[in-house]
Amino acid sequence: MKKNYLSLFLSIGLLLLLSACGKETPPPAGNSGPERQTVALTVWGAEEDEALLQEIFASFQSRYAGEASFQITYQPQSESNCKDAMLGNLEGGADVFAFADDQVSALAAAGGLDPIENAAEISAANLSAAVDAASVRGTLYAYPLTADNGYFLYYNKAFFSEEDIQSLNRMLDVAAAAGRVVSMDWSSAWYVYAFFGNTGLTVGLNEDGLTNYCTWNSVEGPVTGIDVAQAMLAVAASPGFASRTDTEFLEGVRNGSVIAGVSGVWNSVAIQEAWGENTGAAKLPTFTCKGEEIQMASFSGCKLIGVNAYSKHPEWAARLAEWITSEENQRLRFQMRGQGPSNKNAANSPEVQASPAIAALLAQSEFSQLQRVGGKFWDPVAEFAGNCARGNPSGASLQAQLDHMVEGVTAR
Repeated sequence: MKKNYLSLFLSIGLLLLLSACGKETPPPAGNSGPERQTVALTVWGAEEDEALLQEIFASFQSRYAGEASFQITYQPQSESNCKDAMLGNLEGGADVFAFADDQVSALAAAGGLDPIENAAEISAANLSAAVDAASVRGTLYAYPLTADNGYFLYYNKAFFSEEDIQSLNRMLDVAAAAGRVVSMDWSSAWYVYAFFGNTGLTVGLNEDGLTNYCTWNSVEGPVTGIDVAQAMLAVAASPGFASRTDTEFLEGVRNGSVIAGVSGVWNSVAIQEAWGENTGAAKLPTFTCKGEEIQMASFSGCKLIGVNAYSKHPEWAARLAEWITSEENQRLRFQMRGQGPSNKNAANSPEVQASPAIAALLAQSEFSQLQRVGGKFWDPVAEFAGNCARGNPSGASLQAQLDHMVEGVTAR
């Protein structure tokens, strides 16, 4: 019996000892506990968004101040070229980055993006078109940021009437008479789609998701490729027209040489500052082709925020991406940059609904197509349009140039 009692006492003592060892000893007075994790994140965004993003970073760090120490570095990066920069060095790329929606398939296929974990929540908060643009085969891979990546017409009401802006030819005559110009960027294939999009001539992605089909050189149908090319040459020949880049367009708006132009909501604030109460915005006009008026088309799309699948801090990168695209910060983006929200609540707010630029974008949406073209679309179209903008100085066959363009666009 004594042995049994002795064994019992020893067992109880051992259990008490183990229990005491398992408890953490409270830190001495004045010790704040373990040092907080330092989270370093690099963010790529448009150069024009720097002030906005810095404000968003500050609010993010304030919100999570007690959970980690943050080092958030902003680096300017064109949204249109983001894919190429990321895929050139995924492991060295930004943790969080803004990009145009036509790049989502390539980024996901290359392993640069992982599916969004809380996809149902993000999808419910955003417009369905923006969710579709951020998805690949029904799976959400990025956070919707804007639903306004399209273009329309800005015009100065001091020069144009509501009737004038219905026709590009009429606008060119008005601009020429005033010694000013209507501007459009023909060095960008994105804008050049405006002339081909509603003619029955087609362009788009093949089923492989990489290569393109294109009939812009067609010699059959109500409107042929040559018909469009000749219409573009007629526009270029007008003294009231100038092909200008986005930067040059804004310079002209500010110095008075440009009184109308094709652009998007990202320039709405700057144009409003320059033209004030004379700022007008509308759908694109018609252009004269083969003796008829054809409504100019447009590409449409969204801007997205991606999280690099190779980020060293994927959870924090996802939190920051969600913070940048939150309802509150999409409202802030509209206030500071005039960009149209993808968030449902922000998009339906009275201030957004009252925006002339957003109203023009919605009016143009009837004549727009979601931008879905492969990488080989851009350079051949820009080369062809650039030659048209110069008036085809070599006199080379338009059909030969169209054939060469289509050959490049559809190359494998």
